[in-house]
Amino acid sequence: MSNFNELNVYSGPDSLKKYFDPDSQPPLPLVELPEYLNPYYQDGVRIYAKMMTMHPTNNVKAMPAMNMLQSSVVPGKTKTIVEYSSGSTVISMSMIARAMHGVQDTRAYLSNKTSEAKLRLMQFFGLNISLFGGPSQPEPYDERGGIQSARRIATESDEVLNPNQYENNNNWQSHIRWTGPQIFKQLPEINVLCAGMGTSGTMTGLGTYFKQAKPSVVRLGVCTAPGDRVPGPRSFALMKPVEFPWKEAVDTIEEVNSYDSFSLSLDLCREGIVCGPSSGFNLAGLFQMLEKRKKAGTFPELAGPDGSIHCVFLCCDLPYQYIGEYFQRLESEKFHPIQNEKLTRVDLYRYDESWERSPVVLFTHFYESPKSRSQDILSMLVLRPQCFVVDLRTATDFNSWHLPGSVNIPLQSLDSHTPNPFSDPSVLEAEWLELEALLKEQSVLDKLRDQHVLVICYNGDTARIATSVLRAQNIQADSLRGGHRALKDQGLWGDGGAESVGEKSYARSAVSVTPIPLQTN
Repeated sequence: MSNFNELNVYSGPDSLKKYFDPDSQPPLPLVELPEYLNPYYQDGVRIYAKMMTMHPTNNVKAMPAMNMLQSSVVPGKTKTIVEYSSGSTVISMSMIARAMHGVQDTRAYLSNKTSEAKLRLMQFFGLNISLFGGPSQPEPYDERGGIQSARRIATESDEVLNPNQYENNNNWQSHIRWTGPQIFKQLPEINVLCAGMGTSGTMTGLGTYFKQAKPSVVRLGVCTAPGDRVPGPRSFALMKPVEFPWKEAVDTIEEVNSYDSFSLSLDLCREGIVCGPSSGFNLAGLFQMLEKRKKAGTFPELAGPDGSIHCVFLCCDLPYQYIGEYFQRLESEKFHPIQNEKLTRVDLYRYDESWERSPVVLFTHFYESPKSRSQDILSMLVLRPQCFVVDLRTATDFNSWHLPGSVNIPLQSLDSHTPNPFSDPSVLEAEWLELEALLKEQSVLDKLRDQHVLVICYNGDTARIATSVLRAQNIQADSLRGGHRALKDQGLWGDGGAESVGEKSYARSAVSVTPIPLQTN
C-alpha cells in the first residue's frame, strides 16, 4: 500500500490504471459521524464510516475485483470475463477489466429477481446480461443456478475467465492487502470493526487482517434478519455453504432488518454520507451490538487506553440504484410531498424557444407581403400556400376580430380572463388535457399534416402548449409570442376593434366568422 500520490493526480499513458489501483491512491476516506448521528456519543463511542464508495467504481467490491483479475487474467489470451453477481462485483470487474487489462467483454449472470434499476445500470456499463430463475442467491454447485453455469462456460474455452467470487480466495484476501491496512493506518486506536456478510469476503478479509494486526479489535459481522432482504448481505442460514473461513474472522453476529437498513442509510445520505442500504445495514448492526453491550454494562471491555470506543463500519455502495426501494420500504412521512404532483401526468412534451415566434412572422412566413402599408392592411393579407392559422380564443372574441384565413378552435378551458397556465397548475392541467385530446384526433392531424401551423391565443402561453402538443405529433407548428395582445401592441388591432385599423369591410363582410371545425372543407 504505497499511497504516494498525495495530490491525487493521475497522468501519463497509464493514468487510468493508476486511477483504479489502490496502491496509487490516497486511502479512501474515513469519516466520523457527528453526535446527532451517533446515539452513543455521550457514552464515549466514536463511530467512523469507511467510504468504500469513493473508489472509482463506487463500491466495496472494487478491491476484490482488482485482486481476482490481477491474479487470473492471462495477457493476450483472456477475452471474456463471466461472473454471477447481483451487481457491484461484476460492474467493478467490467470497469477494471477494461482499464487494467484491456478486456472489453464482461458478462453478468444474475437472478431474474434483480431490479430493473440494476439491470439498466449493468447495461449502462456495457455488460452482457444473462438471467437465471430460482433463488437469487443459489448454492454454488447447484446445476440449475447461475454460479455453476458461469463456472462451466469458463471450462469450455481458455479465452473465458470466471473469477468466481464465491470461491476465489483473492476475493477476501484483497481486504488483507488493501482495506484492512488502510483502516489501521488511518485509525490505529480502532476497537470495533463492522461489515456485512454476503459472500463474506469483506468480513473474512478484514477479520483475518485485524486478528493479526490488532487482536483486541471486536469483529462484528452483520446478516439479514430471517425472511427479510437487504441488497447484498445474506441471512445467517445462507452462510452455511460459504467456503471462506468467515467463522474464524468474526467474534459476534447481528441480524438486521431491511427497514432499519434503509432508514439509517437515508439519514446518512441526507447528512452528506452518501451510501446505499447495505451501509445503513452495517450501521444498524453496530447500533444493535452497542445497545446490548450498554445494557449489559460491558462497554468498558470495548474501550481502548484513551477510554473511548472507536468503531468503524463500511459504506459499501451508493443509494441511487435502490431509490425505488426506499419509497417502498419507508413511510411516506420521510419524504416531502411533491407540490403540483398532477403536473407529472400532463405537459409531457418538450418546448423550444425557436417555436415561439414574434408578430413579424406574420409577414415573413405566413402571409404574402402586402403591396402597400395602408390603414386597411389586414384586408389585404393573404395566407401563403401550405400555411394554417389556428385561433384558440372563444367564438365571441374570434368573431369580434381575427386574422384573415384563420380557423377558430375555441377551448372550453380558455377565455380572456383565464389565468396564465404557467402560473396556475390547474389551468395548465385543464388546457393540456383538452389540447392533447383535441389535437391528437386523426381528422385534425390529417388536416394539419404538411402544413406550417401558427397558433394564436390571448397572451401566447396556451398557444405555446398547443405547439408543444402538435410538435410531438410531428406537425410543424409555431406559437405567436404574446398572442392576440401582441398583435394589439403592434397596431394591428385596437380598443375600437377592427374598425380602428380600417378592417370594417373585412370583419362585417366575411363569409363566415363562426367557429370552423378543422375537419370542415
